[in-house]
Amino acid sequence: MADRKGLRRPSIRSASAPPPPSESYYRTPKLEELQYMLWEPLLCHRTVTEVWPNLYVGDLFIARDIEQLRQLRITHIVNAAARRSHITSGPKSHKDLQVDYYGVETDNRGNVDLSSHFYPVAEYIRAALKSPGGKVLVHCAMGITRSTILVLAFLMICEEQTIVDALKTVRPRRGVSSRFLKQLRDLDVMLTTERIRKRFLSSVVADASEERN
Repeated sequence: MADRKGLRRPSIRSASAPPPPSESYYRTPKLEELQYMLWEPLLCHRTVTEVWPNLYVGDLFIARDIEQLRQLRITHIVNAAARRSHITSGPKSHKDLQVDYYGVETDNRGNVDLSSHFYPVAEYIRAALKSPGGKVLVHCAMGITRSTILVLAFLMICEEQTIVDALKTVRPRRGVSSRFLKQLRDLDVMLTTERIRKRFLSSVVADASEERN
Protein backbone atom coordinates (compact mmCIF):
# COMPACT_ATOMS: atom_id res chain seq x y z
CA MET A 1 0.00 0.00 0.00
CA ALA A 2 1.13 3.54 -0.62
CA ASP A 3 1.88 5.85 2.23
CA ARG A 4 -1.35 7.32 3.54
CA LYS A 5 -1.03 10.96 4.46
CA GLY A 6 -3.77 12.00 6.79
CA LEU A 7 -6.55 14.10 5.35
CA ARG A 8 -7.97 16.58 7.78
CA ARG A 9 -11.17 18.53 7.55
CA PRO A 10 -10.25 22.15 6.91
CA SER A 11 -10.48 24.34 9.97
CA ILE A 12 -12.34 27.33 8.59
CA ARG A 13 -11.66 30.65 10.27
CA SER A 14 -12.82 34.08 9.22
CA ALA A 15 -10.02 36.16 7.72
CA SER A 16 -9.40 39.72 8.86
CA ALA A 17 -10.75 40.99 5.55
CA PRO A 18 -12.52 39.36 2.61
CA PRO A 19 -10.46 38.51 -0.46
CA PRO A 20 -10.70 40.90 -3.39
CA PRO A 21 -13.15 39.91 -6.11
CA SER A 22 -11.71 38.32 -9.23
CA GLU A 23 -12.88 36.94 -12.54
CA SER A 24 -12.12 33.40 -11.33
CA TYR A 25 -14.42 33.71 -8.30
CA TYR A 26 -16.44 30.55 -7.79
CA ARG A 27 -19.79 30.35 -6.02
CA THR A 28 -21.25 27.06 -4.86
CA PRO A 29 -24.49 26.59 -6.82
CA LYS A 30 -27.81 26.40 -5.04
CA LEU A 31 -29.17 22.94 -4.34
CA GLU A 32 -31.83 23.40 -7.02
CA GLU A 33 -29.16 24.23 -9.59
CA LEU A 34 -27.24 21.07 -8.72
CA GLN A 35 -30.39 18.97 -8.94
CA TYR A 36 -31.04 20.40 -12.39
CA MET A 37 -27.67 19.00 -13.50
CA LEU A 38 -28.97 15.50 -12.73
CA TRP A 39 -32.18 15.73 -14.73
CA GLU A 40 -30.81 14.65 -18.11
CA PRO A 41 -31.23 10.85 -18.34
CA LEU A 42 -28.33 8.56 -19.20
CA LEU A 43 -28.52 6.52 -22.37
CA CYS A 44 -27.68 3.34 -20.48
CA HIS A 45 -26.91 2.11 -16.99
CA ARG A 46 -24.10 -0.40 -16.61
CA THR A 47 -23.33 -2.67 -13.70
CA VAL A 48 -19.91 -1.07 -13.34
CA THR A 49 -18.40 2.11 -14.80
CA GLU A 50 -14.92 3.61 -14.75
CA VAL A 51 -15.55 7.24 -13.75
CA TRP A 52 -11.93 8.25 -13.08
CA PRO A 53 -8.67 6.51 -14.07
CA ASN A 54 -8.68 3.15 -12.23
CA LEU A 55 -11.69 4.17 -10.13
CA TYR A 56 -14.94 2.30 -10.72
CA VAL A 57 -18.50 2.68 -9.44
CA GLY A 58 -20.80 -0.31 -9.39
CA ASP A 59 -23.78 -2.05 -7.83
CA LEU A 60 -24.33 -5.22 -5.80
CA PHE A 61 -24.11 -7.42 -8.90
CA ILE A 62 -20.54 -6.45 -9.72
CA ALA A 63 -19.66 -6.82 -6.04
CA ARG A 64 -20.72 -10.47 -6.27
CA ASP A 65 -19.24 -11.16 -9.72
CA ILE A 66 -15.83 -12.60 -8.87
CA GLU A 67 -14.91 -13.28 -12.48
CA GLN A 68 -15.56 -9.71 -13.60
CA LEU A 69 -13.71 -8.34 -10.59
CA ARG A 70 -10.79 -10.50 -11.61
CA GLN A 71 -11.00 -9.33 -15.22
CA LEU A 72 -11.04 -5.69 -14.13
CA ARG A 73 -8.08 -6.43 -11.84
CA ILE A 74 -9.75 -4.73 -8.90
CA THR A 75 -7.37 -4.47 -5.94
CA HIS A 76 -9.51 -2.49 -3.49
CA ILE A 77 -13.25 -2.53 -2.77
CA VAL A 78 -15.24 0.09 -0.88
CA ASN A 79 -18.60 -1.33 0.20
CA ALA A 80 -20.83 1.68 0.83
CA ALA A 81 -23.72 -0.55 1.91
CA ALA A 82 -22.02 -2.67 4.53
CA ARG A 83 -24.80 -2.62 7.12
CA ARG A 84 -28.47 -2.37 6.17
CA SER A 85 -28.33 -3.96 2.75
CA HIS A 86 -26.22 -6.89 3.97
CA ILE A 87 -24.46 -6.97 0.63
CA THR A 88 -21.90 -9.75 0.35
CA SER A 89 -18.58 -8.01 -0.15
CA GLY A 90 -15.67 -8.85 2.09
CA PRO A 91 -12.66 -11.07 2.66
CA LYS A 92 -14.78 -14.13 3.54
CA SER A 93 -16.93 -13.91 0.42
CA HIS A 94 -14.02 -13.40 -2.00
CA LYS A 95 -11.39 -15.78 -0.70
CA ASP A 96 -9.90 -16.33 -4.15
CA LEU A 97 -9.30 -12.62 -4.76
CA GLN A 98 -6.43 -10.69 -3.29
CA VAL A 99 -8.31 -7.50 -2.57
CA ASP A 100 -8.36 -4.99 0.25
CA TYR A 101 -11.74 -4.01 1.73
CA TYR A 102 -13.23 -0.92 3.30
CA GLY A 103 -16.75 -1.14 4.70
CA VAL A 104 -18.96 1.91 5.15
CA GLU A 105 -21.83 1.12 7.51
CA THR A 106 -24.64 3.33 6.25
CA ASP A 107 -28.11 2.90 4.86
CA ASN A 108 -29.85 4.72 2.03
CA ARG A 109 -32.13 7.03 4.01
CA GLY A 110 -31.81 10.69 3.18
CA ASN A 111 -31.37 11.73 6.83
CA VAL A 112 -28.24 9.57 7.26
CA ASP A 113 -25.02 11.54 7.82
CA LEU A 114 -22.90 10.24 4.96
CA SER A 115 -20.59 13.24 5.23
CA SER A 116 -18.81 11.72 8.24
CA HIS A 117 -17.36 9.18 5.81
CA PHE A 118 -16.22 11.66 3.15
CA TYR A 119 -12.68 12.19 4.43
CA PRO A 120 -11.87 8.62 5.60
CA VAL A 121 -13.10 7.13 2.31
CA ALA A 122 -11.30 9.78 0.25
CA GLU A 123 -8.07 8.97 2.08
CA TYR A 124 -8.55 5.27 1.46
CA ILE A 125 -9.26 5.74 -2.26
CA ARG A 126 -6.30 8.07 -2.70
CA ALA A 127 -3.91 5.62 -1.02
CA ALA A 128 -5.34 2.70 -3.01
CA LEU A 129 -4.94 4.47 -6.36
CA LYS A 130 -1.34 5.34 -5.48
CA SER A 131 -0.51 1.72 -4.65
CA PRO A 132 1.16 -0.40 -7.39
CA GLY A 133 -1.50 -1.48 -9.88
CA GLY A 134 -4.23 -0.01 -7.68
CA LYS A 135 -7.77 -0.26 -9.03
CA VAL A 136 -10.71 0.66 -6.80
CA LEU A 137 -14.35 -0.37 -6.95
CA VAL A 138 -16.80 1.69 -4.90
CA HIS A 139 -20.22 0.06 -4.76
CA CYS A 140 -23.55 0.16 -2.95
CA ALA A 141 -26.85 -1.53 -3.76
CA MET A 142 -27.78 0.31 -6.99
CA GLY A 143 -24.51 2.08 -7.66
CA ILE A 144 -26.02 5.55 -8.00
CA THR A 145 -26.44 6.89 -4.47
CA ARG A 146 -23.93 6.26 -1.67
CA SER A 147 -21.17 4.99 -3.95
CA THR A 148 -21.32 7.89 -6.41
CA ILE A 149 -21.58 10.48 -3.62
CA LEU A 150 -18.44 9.07 -1.96
CA VAL A 151 -16.58 9.13 -5.28
CA LEU A 152 -17.68 12.72 -5.90
CA ALA A 153 -16.41 13.64 -2.42
CA PHE A 154 -13.07 12.02 -3.25
CA LEU A 155 -12.74 14.12 -6.41
CA MET A 156 -13.54 17.27 -4.46
CA ILE A 157 -11.22 16.54 -1.52
CA CYS A 158 -8.25 14.87 -3.21
CA GLU A 159 -8.44 16.18 -6.77
CA GLU A 160 -9.53 19.69 -5.74
CA GLN A 161 -12.54 19.67 -8.04
CA THR A 162 -15.57 21.81 -7.30
CA ILE A 163 -18.88 20.04 -6.96
CA VAL A 164 -19.73 21.24 -10.47
CA ASP A 165 -16.50 19.84 -11.92
CA ALA A 166 -16.97 16.56 -10.05
CA LEU A 167 -20.52 16.15 -11.35
CA LYS A 168 -19.34 16.91 -14.88
CA THR A 169 -16.69 14.21 -14.45
CA VAL A 170 -18.97 11.48 -13.12
CA ARG A 171 -22.45 12.29 -14.46
CA PRO A 172 -21.81 11.54 -18.17
CA ARG A 173 -20.58 8.09 -17.16
CA ARG A 174 -22.75 7.17 -14.19
CA GLY A 175 -26.11 8.06 -12.74
CA VAL A 176 -26.08 10.17 -9.58
CA SER A 177 -28.91 10.29 -7.06
CA SER A 178 -29.79 13.61 -5.43
CA ARG A 179 -30.45 11.96 -2.05
CA PHE A 180 -27.20 13.08 -0.39
CA LEU A 181 -26.57 16.05 -2.66
CA LYS A 182 -27.08 18.61 0.11
CA GLN A 183 -24.29 17.04 2.18
CA LEU A 184 -22.03 17.16 -0.84
CA ARG A 185 -22.94 20.80 -1.39
CA ASP A 186 -22.04 21.57 2.23
CA LEU A 187 -18.65 20.00 1.60
CA ASP A 188 -18.20 22.22 -1.46
CA VAL A 189 -19.01 25.33 0.57
CA MET A 190 -16.43 24.34 3.19
CA LEU A 191 -13.71 23.51 0.66
CA THR A 192 -14.38 26.65 -1.37
CA THR A 193 -14.21 28.83 1.73
CA GLU A 194 -10.93 27.23 2.72
CA ARG A 195 -9.43 27.75 -0.74
CA ILE A 196 -10.46 31.41 -0.76
CA ARG A 197 -9.00 31.88 2.73
CA LYS A 198 -5.70 30.29 1.70
CA ARG A 199 -5.45 32.45 -1.42
CA PHE A 200 -6.19 35.57 0.61
CA LEU A 201 -3.60 34.73 3.28
CA SER A 202 -1.04 33.96 0.57
CA SER A 203 -1.65 37.34 -1.04
CA VAL A 204 -1.27 39.05 2.34
CA VAL A 205 2.06 37.32 2.94
CA ALA A 206 3.23 38.18 -0.58
CA ASP A 207 2.27 41.85 -0.14
CA ALA A 208 4.05 42.01 3.22
CA SER A 209 7.18 40.50 1.67
CA GLU A 210 7.16 43.08 -1.14
CA GLU A 211 6.80 45.93 1.37
CA ARG A 212 9.81 44.66 3.32
CA ASN A 213 11.87 44.56 0.13
